[in-house]
Amino acid sequence: MGNFLHSSTKVDTSQSTRTSGSGISKTSPSSAAPSTLSLPSSEKGNASSLLTPRSEGEILSSPNLKAFTFNDLKTATRNFRPDGLLGEGGFGYVYKGWIDEHTFQAARPESMVVAVKMLKPEGSFQGHKEWLTEVNYLGQLHHVNLVKLIGYCLEGENRLLVYEFMPKGSLENHLFGRGPHPLSWSVRMKVAIGAARGLSFLHNAKSQVIYRDFKSSNILLDADFNAKLSDFGLARAGPTGDKTHVTTQVMGTHGYAAPEYVATGRLTAKSDVYSFGVVLLELLSGRRAVQRSEAGVELNLVDWAKPYLGDKRKLFRIMDTKLEGQYPQNVAYTATTLALQCLNGDAKARPPMTEVLATLKQIEAPKNAGRHYHSEPPIAHVPIRSSPARTREH
Repeated sequence: MGNFLHSSTKVDTSQSTRTSGSGISKTSPSSAAPSTLSLPSSEKGNASSLLTPRSEGEILSSPNLKAFTFNDLKTATRNFRPDGLLGEGGFGYVYKGWIDEHTFQAARPESMVVAVKMLKPEGSFQGHKEWLTEVNYLGQLHHVNLVKLIGYCLEGENRLLVYEFMPKGSLENHLFGRGPHPLSWSVRMKVAIGAARGLSFLHNAKSQVIYRDFKSSNILLDADFNAKLSDFGLARAGPTGDKTHVTTQVMGTHGYAAPEYVATGRLTAKSDVYSFGVVLLELLSGRRAVQRSEAGVELNLVDWAKPYLGDKRKLFRIMDTKLEGQYPQNVAYTATTLALQCLNGDAKARPPMTEVLATLKQIEAPKNAGRHYHSEPPIAHVPIRSSPARTREH
């Protein structure tokens, strides 16, 4: 059964007693938003003004976004009925709604499905800041591998965002949920390619964008398992001129954030590349970036996997048992080698996302389709006790 566009919990990792909420709900795959919501397939986007500071009024006046009234969204979500609640996260609540695909007015359930994310009424200044950042970036960036923001509502204390509905939910749910059908090898590579294409687009926009919170819960899937990046609340403009980095307060998600960024606050596009390496490992291994053993010991995926990466004889120790050996061994080995390159401790030595994308597309080319499959069973997984949470700016 399908799912939706969800919101993940944000907490300070120094007080990481709460876990991230996946916010998954059941719904029919036939509820996918119609083709009128599909994004341009071009790799090019209009990001020329992203580095130019804009006032709140300028951001909210984007011609690409619909300004909804609170009553519009009350009607579209049937007054935010509890049975329409799709999930809850640190940002707030996500509800299923329906609007007319032409007028964007509230409509009957047989109309276009949307996901309506509502900031909790007690939302802090930080919550408003992330809400506005999301509107700013997704109001200007348009790409087939970015979730489409349809509009927003800012009325009194109410802050809402309206997105295209993503019927397959998050990658996180498919990898770590308890569904009866685990993702196949081909779908995992399809998701990796789509997510890499989205990051590559951001990094190579006329005004570079650093995503800063790349993780499996922020990769959403449409009805055909096409990956789209969501949640741009932590996105930042990249360095300009002769600057090599952007210095920020450290924000991101424990287990995904690049070590040099965590240590120094110096942010570059290579920080996203590291995070991509972690998600690629999740796709290959079926393990979370951070999880706990039955004894309560925190286990870091990168630390666990690195001794096996780069050694074809140890490949089986990394691969997800749910794949039941159904993966081309040579292709899987190339993918683990790519993950190792992305996770290089030296940020400068990591490949740019254009190269990561090119490698993924090459290893998944038809010429590899006939290669033999590996059947040796991997080692058992450690039971999952908790999921990582996103840090907040202090």
